[in-house]
Amino acid sequence: MMNLKDKVIFITGASRGIGREIALRCARDGAKIAIAAKTAVPHPTLEGTIFTVAEEIKKVGGEALPLTVDVRDEVMVAEAIKNTIQTFGGIDILVNNASALNLSSTLDISMKRFDLIFSVNARATFLCSKLCIPYLKMASNPHILNLSPPLSMHPKWFQRHIAYTISKYGMSMCTLGMSEEFKADGIAVNSLWPKTVIATSAVSVNFPKPIFDCSRKPTIMADAAYVILTSNSKIVTGNFFIDEGVLKNHGVNDFTDYALNPGSQLYPDLYVEG
Repeated sequence: MMNLKDKVIFITGASRGIGREIALRCARDGAKIAIAAKTAVPHPTLEGTIFTVAEEIKKVGGEALPLTVDVRDEVMVAEAIKNTIQTFGGIDILVNNASALNLSSTLDISMKRFDLIFSVNARATFLCSKLCIPYLKMASNPHILNLSPPLSMHPKWFQRHIAYTISKYGMSMCTLGMSEEFKADGIAVNSLWPKTVIATSAVSVNFPKPIFDCSRKPTIMADAAYVILTSNSKIVTGNFFIDEGVLKNHGVNDFTDYALNPGSQLYPDLYVEG
């Protein structure tokens, strides 16, 4: 089976949560991780900075390049990619993990917040992909993985939080379009989304505690991402994967350890049918 030893992986929003877990899972193979995130100094209430994650990566056998990046800033993203190339010699994988969550209704969301979620979700995914693709074209098994949901036009996914849905679907439309646009270059572009709510800081802030308590740990997303990123990029592209489905297809049948509170009734995530 393919592994990620010496692969260069650029991960946005990797200072905590799912991005951090993906970084650590890949680092266990000996991957070289560019940690592109805003948090360079400790947050008053949230754990993790680009530097603490860099230390964790090194401890499990990977190499780390902590980069202070606001993914809304084109110059900062371009500079971070340049630094990654200068340090590690290329880019094999891009993980568009950075995301802004806001479930406000049409009348409640401010345009400032609207612009934020579109800039971090749809625009940054497009921007980071656009700037990494010239280097991915030179890689032997290049992947882009977007942390975004399956596309569905069912009104229920729009009626309560249309702004957030459009911003996340913007990421998924990058998967849909770029997977075809760059298929001839052998660049895989896929999306990954959780079947259940994941216990991240964003969820703890935006969802009631009973829902957070019925969530899974971010490690399930990291393990599913690893399976995708070690697949053949010329074959596995244009997919909207669900974490549990990926792992079931890979032989995993017991998901108990992924539950934040084993035995609890897991709460399904947004955009997951059935």
